[in-house]
Amino acid sequence: MSISSNGDRPGGLDDLGWDSFFQDHFLALGLTGTVPGRVVSESRGSFRVACRDGEVTAMVSGGLRFRAGEERRYPAVGDWVAVQLLTGEDRGIIQTVLPRKSYFSRKAPGPRTEEQVVAANIDTVFIVSGLDGGRSFNVRRVERYLTLAWGSGAAPVLVLNKADLCPDVDAFVRRVESVAPGVPVHPASALEKTGLTALWTHITPGSTAAFLGSSGVGKSALINALLGEERLETGEIRDRDHTGRHTTTRRELLLLPGGGMVIDTPGMRELQMWAGEEGLEGTFRDIEELARDCRFSDCRHAAEAGCAVKAAIDRGDLDPARLASYRKLQKELRYTALKEEQGVRRFEKQRWKNRMKGKPDWP
Repeated sequence: MSISSNGDRPGGLDDLGWDSFFQDHFLALGLTGTVPGRVVSESRGSFRVACRDGEVTAMVSGGLRFRAGEERRYPAVGDWVAVQLLTGEDRGIIQTVLPRKSYFSRKAPGPRTEEQVVAANIDTVFIVSGLDGGRSFNVRRVERYLTLAWGSGAAPVLVLNKADLCPDVDAFVRRVESVAPGVPVHPASALEKTGLTALWTHITPGSTAAFLGSSGVGKSALINALLGEERLETGEIRDRDHTGRHTTTRRELLLLPGGGMVIDTPGMRELQMWAGEEGLEGTFRDIEELARDCRFSDCRHAAEAGCAVKAAIDRGDLDPARLASYRKLQKELRYTALKEEQGVRRFEKQRWKNRMKGKPDWP
């Protein structure tokens, strides 16, 4: 979808979320010959950027490409960028990425310990699960998404799609609420277009929401329902395990008819953690609050005397599986942080060697 296809957007960049925060940072750059724009899609290193007068196809500059590894400022969908427009062409060169208000990231798939930004400058994260059976609903997976969402700086909202296929929706709502204290939970049906009003309460003009979840949970179908038309491709679900195939192959920012924007993302087969302790604190607020009453400040909630967390489990107030999930994610986050730190040290060591030999910092 071309976000500027109507050609006469009222308010210009304001409709895309431009505000004084980005304005001040753009002016502080002092990059003459550039204009601000928002990345609306990315495919194989080529970007579509929405500017005040329309969209352009853009590539990153050589300087930005070299700096991106150190500054983690490679453009992502939702980013605001300073782009140099090429005269007489619908093309441009992205010179830099403006500071982000928020961003959702994960560990990049594969063996290398690198951060992959999924979407930037988002206000609301819709975490979608399916109520059609199989692997579409998993509270442990919900906890993983919530941990990343709380660490992103955006507000998480849980959506239980395909409510029309579930005989006891309230039971699933209660299960999700038990692992997501304080997070809004909305049942919905993209097929029957029910529950959409509740979703609209989280989308305001100029705001951006991202839809996240596994393949087959109906993210694209929900966005189509909000758009009021079948704009995004949706796929069939396998009968044996209710798993969907990846119909969304790239991240894309879409302008909604009532104002506001949504970012559709591919389903994630591999959701490896990349978040700080604040993500865990938001997701496991109940355990964090219990831990404050432990006798020892470094309590591991195992066999220590005076452990308030274990006492809550013994009373039946806390599910042991939730504590196990907390420990698992905590261990995973710490391991990732350690691997990243080791990678940074190797990077700095190699850069120092290059400088001593009179070589460029980067190959």
